[in-house]
Amino acid sequence: MPSFVARMESEDDMHGAIDVESLQDFYSGDTAVDSDDAGGDYEFIDHDSDDSDDFASRRHQPNYMILSEADIRQRQEEDIMRISTVLSISTVDAGILLRHYKWSVSKVHDEWFADEQRVRKAVGLFERPVVELPNKREMTCGICFDTFPCNVMNAASCGHSFCKSCWAGYVGTAINDGPGCLLLRCPDPSCGGAVGQDMNNAVASEEDKEKYDRYFLRSYIEDNRKAKWCPAPGCDYAVEFVVGSGSYDVTCRCSYSFCWNCTEEAHRPVDCSTVAKWILKNTAESENMNWILANSKPCPKCKRPIEKNQGCMHITCTPPCKFEFCWLCLGAWSEHGERTGGFYACNRYETAKQDGVYHEAEKRREMAKNSLERYTHYYERWATNQSSRLKALADLHQMQNVHLESLSDIQCQPESQLKFIIEAWLQIVECRRVLKWTYAYGYYLPEHELAKRQFFEYLQGEAEAGLERLHQCTEKDLQVYLKPKGPSKDFNEFRTKLAGLTSVTRNYFENLVCALENGLSDVDAHGACSRTASSKSTGGGSSRGRSGKGKGSAAKSTGGPSRSIDDLGY
Repeated sequence: MPSFVARMESEDDMHGAIDVESLQDFYSGDTAVDSDDAGGDYEFIDHDSDDSDDFASRRHQPNYMILSEADIRQRQEEDIMRISTVLSISTVDAGILLRHYKWSVSKVHDEWFADEQRVRKAVGLFERPVVELPNKREMTCGICFDTFPCNVMNAASCGHSFCKSCWAGYVGTAINDGPGCLLLRCPDPSCGGAVGQDMNNAVASEEDKEKYDRYFLRSYIEDNRKAKWCPAPGCDYAVEFVVGSGSYDVTCRCSYSFCWNCTEEAHRPVDCSTVAKWILKNTAESENMNWILANSKPCPKCKRPIEKNQGCMHITCTPPCKFEFCWLCLGAWSEHGERTGGFYACNRYETAKQDGVYHEAEKRREMAKNSLERYTHYYERWATNQSSRLKALADLHQMQNVHLESLSDIQCQPESQLKFIIEAWLQIVECRRVLKWTYAYGYYLPEHELAKRQFFEYLQGEAEAGLERLHQCTEKDLQVYLKPKGPSKDFNEFRTKLAGLTSVTRNYFENLVCALENGLSDVDAHGACSRTASSKSTGGGSSRGRSGKGKGSAAKSTGGPSRSIDDLGY
């Protein structure tokens, strides 16, 4: 029985190897390209492929900022100092206030100046101790009830004094319990006074101090609604995001791209709810149950599922059941023989089937089989594009660290003149990611919306065809120029072709992304766009390339994908 849980290689090994600046958004290119032949000659208008600055200038400015541990600590200290200065309170009290209000400086200002006393009471900051220290040389600890000299007793802002040993045990236990130690209150049951970092520094061990400092630093990100940690394993960077400023896809300095909203891997143009449903479906048992229902039958006696993949209709269940029955009618085999059709047929089943006895069971099994086939179709293509993306990341890594220097020596050109190859690989990596998630989008696209489905398959097919041409050129055609035979006369022609394919593919996927993010709204109720797309196709064929696209894909356009998409108004 197959398992439908995704088992694919991790991208973690690629994180530190690829230039993070290269993994930004690829959907802002506007190079003018005219493609008259789907696989042939390319003419370009004013495209200077040697200038790497042009490529960078075509990208959107990122709507987020990557923060290192030093950056986080600096911002945290600046916020604490700002609150301390404006409110005229200690830095310890300022830190307690900021943690209470999720590190929002503006929120602290608003609440404090609206009602300072209410804020002090809620947070546990007292202007003066609630208990006066007795004028004695010795005091009794309220926890262990031993008597100690006053100079070895410690008290928080509330004034309740306890011995250093009890404070150390109280604070140390809280720190070992986790980040809740940042909200620690006075040990006195009747007091709500806050216990700040100064008490921790006074009584805690060095190990506990390090833990507390770590919790304190991480709270600046984990309690802050504008920042999140990068979810990549082992990454210590955080991302500060400008909410409401466009796409949620961000790329960390470790080269891992993820969605800031749901922290799953980057999945533009598919929304977070669709991604959550798709991931849950891939890891759930529902498809296993569908497979069992579609490909097996229960033993009439013990009810264990049995799969029949060959042989006659005489089935014997496994021990300890060992019940013998007919696969077709599920009746006892002792009641079967030559008169019922022998080993390869069952007259009883055929008669009962004509009478509608098995109608519901067969209908249920057929529905499960169709559902399973549909899911398998989309899942296989989703997984194949993921594998292709990981392979492209490995090829990009090899190109940056091995082949680029060799190609520079062979073709007698500086590496700065070969950036167009890196840009092509980066485009392939990004497009594989987008194409992968379009299959999750297609799975949840309602089947009754035929016009949208046909238009989606058309755009997907055009984009995939362009990507296959780019991948072919980058992976296969480049190998000729990596052979040590000296500079090639037609290398500049290859440069022009590859740079053009990169730009064309970028435009394909920009069209696809925009259409999906708009909910395929350009398709009217009568399916006008669908008919337009169909009229530009050659028929019912489908392309099958590295992504394994087959069933449900649109045919290639005979007039060149770029031109046909432009005709559709994109």
